[in-house]
Amino acid sequence: MKHEWRKAEKDIYLPKTKPEYIEVPEFQYIVLSGEGNPNSPFFSKCIEALYSVSYAIKMNLKKVEHPPQDYKDWTVYPLTGIWDISEEAKQNFTGKINKDDFVFNLMIRQPDFVSQSFFEEMLELTKHKKPNELLDKIQLQKIKDGKCVQMLHIGSYDDEPASFAKMEAFAIENNLKRKDKTHREIYLSDFRKVQKEKLKTVLRFKVS
Repeated sequence: MKHEWRKAEKDIYLPKTKPEYIEVPEFQYIVLSGEGNPNSPFFSKCIEALYSVSYAIKMNLKKVEHPPQDYKDWTVYPLTGIWDISEEAKQNFTGKINKDDFVFNLMIRQPDFVSQSFFEEMLELTKHKKPNELLDKIQLQKIKDGKCVQMLHIGSYDDEPASFAKMEAFAIENNLKRKDKTHREIYLSDFRKVQKEKLKTVLRFKVS
């Protein structure tokens, strides 16, 4: 039976539209780092590179003669981004963020049974089938979010500050302290196909 993250991991990927506390365990991701405006062609190329490798891993694992232990077919996980701004922007911060100052780690989660060697094999395969100069920069990493506050944001990405304000108020009310200004976004909607007011994004930041 295929692993469907929308059904099996609702607490991680389908929170409510109000803040909640969650402890997120360690997961494995393919990760691509970059900086700049998310509306740029470079950002789109990052997304293309990550999805091409993710589908290469998924589709080719189906064909191997001896699949890894615990193998189960799965629905490709949603695109995720961890966001910050550059050090220079932090030093000269005026209260308004310029999108050109963004620093990001884009990623797509991979099942634990995907090995480093198979990832590297699929990376080489993708370079031949779907060339992209950013493929050389993709890495397989394990990341643990740990204690977090999260909520589902519905609407434009530009309206996220209102949701973050609710999350920060929730943290204070529950004696939780936001660790830093970085945050994770999990994109449940395809911004190329869904109207801005209907976009669904999981927002999450770490707390102590």
